[in-house]
Amino acid sequence: MIEKQTTFFSEGSRLQATLYYPDNVSGPEPRPALIINSGYQGFNEFYPKMFAELMTQHGYICLGFDYRGMADSEGPKGRVLIEEQAVDIRNAITFLQTQQDVDDAQIGLIGWGMGAANVVLAAEKAQNVAAVASLNGFYKGERWLESIHSEAEWTKLLQDVREDRIQRVLEGESRLADTFEHYPLDPATDDYVQKELAQVYGFGHPTRIQFTESILDLNVEKHVANLGGTPLFIGHGTNNALHPYAEAEGLYEAAVMPKTIYSIDGRHNDFMYVDHPVFIELCERLNEFFAQAFVQSSGSVRGVSA
Repeated sequence: MIEKQTTFFSEGSRLQATLYYPDNVSGPEPRPALIINSGYQGFNEFYPKMFAELMTQHGYICLGFDYRGMADSEGPKGRVLIEEQAVDIRNAITFLQTQQDVDDAQIGLIGWGMGAANVVLAAEKAQNVAAVASLNGFYKGERWLESIHSEAEWTKLLQDVREDRIQRVLEGESRLADTFEHYPLDPATDDYVQKELAQVYGFGHPTRIQFTESILDLNVEKHVANLGGTPLFIGHGTNNALHPYAEAEGLYEAAVMPKTIYSIDGRHNDFMYVDHPVFIELCERLNEFFAQAFVQSSGSVRGVSA
C-alpha cells in the first residue's frame, strides 16, 4: 500500500488526510475509491488505515482523514458533533472527486462505529455516492443511549444535558467531560481500547457534553430512506454489547432496497486486527458489495457537486 499525505478544508478547518493507493497502480484509467470513516474517538491512523490495508489489495484507492478537532486537524478540541462530522465526510467526497486518478462515479463510503451513522447522513446530502457501508453503528441515539444506562444513570445524563444547554446559552461554552462519561464501554470493548487505541496520538481527549445532545438528536432511521436506490451494506457484530445488534436491524428495516445486512462473527472490535480471519472475511464481503454497486453505477455521469 502506498500512502500520500494530504489535506482538505471542511467549512474553513484544514483536515489532515491520507490517500492510500494499491501497490500496483498503473495506467491513466481512474479507479474506484472508498472514503473510510472512523467512529467516536477514532482516527485515520487506526481503523481507516486498517481497512485501507486490505481494500487497496482489491484495487481501491482509499481516503482516510481525521475529523475536525481530532489529532492535528484544525477545529475546536473536544467539540464532537455528529452533524459536523457528517459535513466533514461530505467535504471529503468533494475532495476525492477532484482527484484525477479517481473515478468520481465510483465513490463509496465506509463508516465504523459512530461513523456508520455519519456516512448515511453524508450520502443523503451528497446524492452522488455510489454505495454506503455502515458497520457496527448505532442509528437512533436516544434509544441506544438509554439502552446502555441504568435508570438512575439515564436520569442524571438527561439532567447533565439540560444544565449544559443552559451553560452554553448563558456562558457560551459546553462543559468538558471525561471521554466516556456518557459513552460507557462494555468490558470487552474497553479491554480492546486500552490495549490497541489508547496509545494512538490524540486519543482520549475530553469531550464536551454537547456531544451527548448530538447523540440524543440522532435518528438515522428517519434519513436512510432518502438514499433512494443507493446500495446500503449494514454489517454488525452478533455479540456487540456496546452497540446492540438491534441497531442494525432497525436501520435495515427503515432502509429501502437495495440493502444487505451482514452478521459479523464477533463483538464490537475484538476482531479488528488486519490479519484476523473475521476482519479479512468482512473486507471480502465489502469488496463484493462495492464491486457490484460500482458496476451498476458506472453508466452514470457525476460531476463535482457534493
